[in-house]
Amino acid sequence: MVFRTPSEVEADVVQGLLQSHGIQTWRTAGPPPGVFPFTSSPLGETCLSVHEADAEMARRVIEPSVSAGAADGGDDTQPDLDGLEAQVGYQFRQRALLEQALTHKSRAHEDMTGGQRHNESLEFLGDAVLGLLVAEALCERLPDTTEGQKSQLKAALVSTATLTAMAERVSLGLHLRLGRGEEKTGGRWKPALLADACEALIAAMYLDGGLAPARQFVLEALAPQIDAAAQRGFRGTDFKSRLQEVLQRSSQALPAYQVVATAGPDHRKVFTVEVRVGERVLAQGEGLTKKDAEQQAAAQALDVLAAETDRP
Repeated sequence: MVFRTPSEVEADVVQGLLQSHGIQTWRTAGPPPGVFPFTSSPLGETCLSVHEADAEMARRVIEPSVSAGAADGGDDTQPDLDGLEAQVGYQFRQRALLEQALTHKSRAHEDMTGGQRHNESLEFLGDAVLGLLVAEALCERLPDTTEGQKSQLKAALVSTATLTAMAERVSLGLHLRLGRGEEKTGGRWKPALLADACEALIAAMYLDGGLAPARQFVLEALAPQIDAAAQRGFRGTDFKSRLQEVLQRSSQALPAYQVVATAGPDHRKVFTVEVRVGERVLAQGEGLTKKDAEQQAAAQALDVLAAETDRP
């Protein structure tokens, strides 16, 4: 045996590194069948071994990478992942899923061995799981609202702004695995990266433990917003009109809406709209049309104003 790790991602990287140097490896299940096999240990660790004649060279190839990882603080250190698991309230059985959820494509693209998997596929799945869990919660808490009303609130609850807040709640940015470029440009705090990683994390929970841990994580984060919607009710679905009424009652300027960003392909473009009152940006909203984005921005602005009114 020349290498051992609890991380499947790290094992993939080291295996690719050895193969790039012409050193043959094997990956088999169960106890070692022969000399220097590559096997999963009963303790959950992955062990990499090679032919006896290649063992010394393999150790020389691996040692610089292992030393560099230790010097950098190690992205795959056990305490780091333990801390994140404590934050999200779930302990993974398959740590590789958690590691993949944290890995941005910029990091995977810098890995010349091709052994690292980035989180885009998990992000896609997480978006669907999040939508299901939010829809489930809204049907349970707001059974008498219309389908349109639930859809509007759901759109606000799965927005980039909400996902970013969920990620910040568990300090997800501190655990992201980024390429050098993203690291230098503040990728750990970019809302888009945080939102994507949050969706990937939800998917990783779902794949590892089913809907239960994903539901617990999502509902703990979104319960205040869902409770607020249940308490205030839905007196009409036109958030823009409601926002205008609230501002007029307090003698403030009328809201102004502006598209500040667009993203995605032409057939599924997402618009980001901000709503301003005078020089102040109250909130942002997203939607597949400008009108939907404006409604979501108004809904977010109403929540902002309500929170300020309740503040002592």
